[in-house]
Amino acid sequence: MKDLTAIELRAHVPAKDFERSKAFYQDLGFTLCWSNDELAYLHVGPHGAEGKAGILLQNHYTKELAENLQMHLLVNDVEAWWKHVQDQQISEKYGITTDPPEDRDWKMRDFVLLDPAGVVWRIAQAIP
Repeated sequence: MKDLTAIELRAHVPAKDFERSKAFYQDLGFTLCWSNDELAYLHVGPHGAEGKAGILLQNHYTKELAENLQMHLLVNDVEAWWKHVQDQQISEKYGITTDPPEDRDWKMRDFVLLDPAGVVWRIAQAIP
């Protein structure tokens, strides 16, 4: 039988301003692992650990893609993430929209924020 186990899924995320977006994701809590002129790999969580989340930030912007892309990050403590976003003043620093955490019908508590290119992020915690 074939082993179809996945190691990690990395989405390609567009950046309208590549340097600004790299700074945004680092302020949000991601670690910049490597970068060149066209692409940057950022992850959150211990490097090499199972369950880490990573993105490939592109130095490329298509308005229609950016404004229709949604990312969902499942975390252990959504309130800690919300506090971090507030403490880092991410909304003010990057001029983006953030909404406070809410309980959702789909048994998640999450908050929504937009990255500098307009990508929607939902940072969520499962509700038991």
